[in-house]
Amino acid sequence: MKINELRNERARLIAEARGLVDLAENENRDFDAQETEKYDALMNEATSLRERLDRVEATQREAAELEQLEERAVAAKPEQRAEAVLEGLRPEVRELVEGAVRARPEIATSEYRDNFRNYLKTGEARALQSAPDSSGGYMVPVDFIASLLEKVRDQVFVRQLATNYTLTTGDSVGRPTIETDMADADWTSEIGSVSEDSTLAFGKRELHPHDLTKLIKVSRKLLRASAINPETIVRDQMAYKFGVTEEKAFMTGNGAGQPLGVFTASDDGIATGRDVSTGNTTTAIGADNLFEVKYSLKGGYLGNARWVFHRDALKQIAKLKDGDGQYLWQPGIRDSVSDQLLGLPVVTSEFAPNTFTTGQYVGILGDFSYYWVATSLNLTVQRLVELYAANGQDGFLGRHAVDGMPIFGEAFARVTLA
Repeated sequence: MKINELRNERARLIAEARGLVDLAENENRDFDAQETEKYDALMNEATSLRERLDRVEATQREAAELEQLEERAVAAKPEQRAEAVLEGLRPEVRELVEGAVRARPEIATSEYRDNFRNYLKTGEARALQSAPDSSGGYMVPVDFIASLLEKVRDQVFVRQLATNYTLTTGDSVGRPTIETDMADADWTSEIGSVSEDSTLAFGKRELHPHDLTKLIKVSRKLLRASAINPETIVRDQMAYKFGVTEEKAFMTGNGAGQPLGVFTASDDGIATGRDVSTGNTTTAIGADNLFEVKYSLKGGYLGNARWVFHRDALKQIAKLKDGDGQYLWQPGIRDSVSDQLLGLPVVTSEFAPNTFTTGQYVGILGDFSYYWVATSLNLTVQRLVELYAANGQDGFLGRHAVDGMPIFGEAFARVTLA
């Protein structure tokens, strides 16, 4: 199905689901069992199409970017290779890759890249494996880092919206943050005394990247197929594995040896004072609650704010109307237009909470630039030859370090059941 056909089919499904809602409302009744089943099926399919559209659009965009990147890198002289790879990357990814190149200039050379690919394919470590890590892994070349980070960003949304930091030296990143705002300024006469502020308080939150490892297994026959680049096989699988693991932690991580998630109540991140339950029942989201949540954020945050819900929550929200009978949720049916809720973009995440019981979190609205992600780019790949030899496979163990946390709770508000 072409992109336009996918959009039209999604619009049809949503229109059919809304027809069921309107029919029940006109007859002043709830859904019967058959209508509930049909509505859920229609909205699940519509959500799947939205995710499929996002993947298709991201893949097309990424394929074009990476094709240009590879062409520039292949054509460049060795001393120009790093700049050729960096050209055209998204600014935040470029910054991360530049940090890795500054720390290890050799990973930007063509010779290093060729030796890395040979290592993936045959397990042979040539002379340019000049910098294995202590566990025997192979520091990956700049092309691999750039492509992996691009793919990870496309597969999960938090990294795309967050503020990203790179650690090439040291083991943490932090800066002073305002914990308590100062009082308003005072009107004074020309020669009057000035009162000292006593309310401003500073804190300091630090991000310490935690080790993240993923093991993948690839058949030896596939690795030896001359038409397939082993680097592509390993990179694509690791991008998915790392991306999913990170996203889960950015959503619900407890902050102990892993990132602190936005759905975890913590004085170090988003405290319970940012939970909004007004207008909800113990099992369902109410229209009034969504208004309460939106306007609990200061105006300065709304311009960059995103709603985040599980698809099960969106099935409820898609039925809600305002006092004029207009649906609160509006699907994005045009190119690059996201779904909207009360005029703000909506992101669907499989890792958002979807347990509808008393006191549970079921959504969030926030400016995710106030979620910080710190990544250590000492990314290594270790080839495990003997462990899976009986199955005709080789293992590849990828290792890097990442941490993340919300650094200013005021920029977020959580949808909480009563």
